[in-house]
Amino acid sequence: MSYYYTKITDYGFDEAIEKVTEELQKEGFGILTEIDVTATFKKKINVDFRPYRILGACNPHFAHQAIQAEEKIGTMLPCNVIVQQLDNGKVEVSAVNPMASMMAVKNDALEDIATQVSNKLENVIKQL
Repeated sequence: MSYYYTKITDYGFDEAIEKVTEELQKEGFGILTEIDVTATFKKKINVDFRPYRILGACNPHFAHQAIQAEEKIGTMLPCNVIVQQLDNGKVEVSAVNPMASMMAVKNDALEDIATQVSNKLENVIKQL
């Protein structure tokens, strides 16, 4: 089992961010955090880096269920989605597979939640 879902798109970098945000919204997710890795690397360590953004996506309904089932599961939230420009100029979008990360948590109550969230994130990637 891979720990992520991924797809190379025909979108430009900014367009890919807009499209993945739209697809996440269709599945009930909002963006809680957005980390501009490119700008952070430049500011903090003076390194030029390709366009790379981490979007912290959250589906409040499932997050609530997960926290009720496992109070420290917040250490694994939100679900990260990355948008990055590859060396060939193409833009790749990848999302975490919650099933892979939930394997580390020994709580059967999380399995159904993780399965549903995984299906939604996989669908987001497929729709790009």
